[in-house]
Amino acid sequence: MHQTFDAALGINLLHANQAGADHNRAHFDQWGITCFNLMSSPGAGKTALLERALAALTSELKIAVIEGDMTTELDADRLRQYGVPVIAINTGRSCHLDSKMVAGGLHQFSHQYNPNEFDLVLVENVGNLVCPAEFEVGEHAKVALLSLTEGEDKPLKYPVMFQEADCLLITKMDLAPYLEVDIQQIVANVRQMNPHATIIPVSTKTGEGLEAWFEWVRTQVALPKPSVSDSENVELAATH
Repeated sequence: MHQTFDAALGINLLHANQAGADHNRAHFDQWGITCFNLMSSPGAGKTALLERALAALTSELKIAVIEGDMTTELDADRLRQYGVPVIAINTGRSCHLDSKMVAGGLHQFSHQYNPNEFDLVLVENVGNLVCPAEFEVGEHAKVALLSLTEGEDKPLKYPVMFQEADCLLITKMDLAPYLEVDIQQIVANVRQMNPHATIIPVSTKTGEGLEAWFEWVRTQVALPKPSVSDSENVELAATH
């Protein structure tokens, strides 16, 4: 059976994006940087989580942020208050960051700072439970957020996001006493999609679970990076 034009176009776009993501990851590996891609629906708490992470971890890790939003730099400005480099990317009408957009952010980052001095780049993706999961940006791990206010069914209705997640943070746990939400059912639904993801319930209001997530971050940063050959180093340098 022949593919439809739309299907073929989608495959080509994903293939091109993956090539760009591999290129970005080679940059990160060359610099010795770990990169996380944070994804969720709008309002799940990505920026609040990053604020708590920056406040807790910048004393031990050199961190930069790539902040994706369709318009404005409101979230970027919130994070700049923590004294870290924040590269803002406005996607316009695009509902996700892609590897080419992030490559532009990395180009800006590497010209303003010495990337070899950094340990961690946190990419805050556009709020969307669909597209960001399919477009890698060069990350070493995907972190998905699901707030209690979204209910138990989202892992089943938006499976790709939860299948791809290396770590799932169940956010806004401070609201649990006020909501008729079955947290164990959320976990069970995630496990149907992904038996291996680390699942951590958190609250940026009370601090619940945050230290467990910080420890997960530290563990990931400490993992050795793949080596980059001299020939790849030349190719990477030539792209700039």
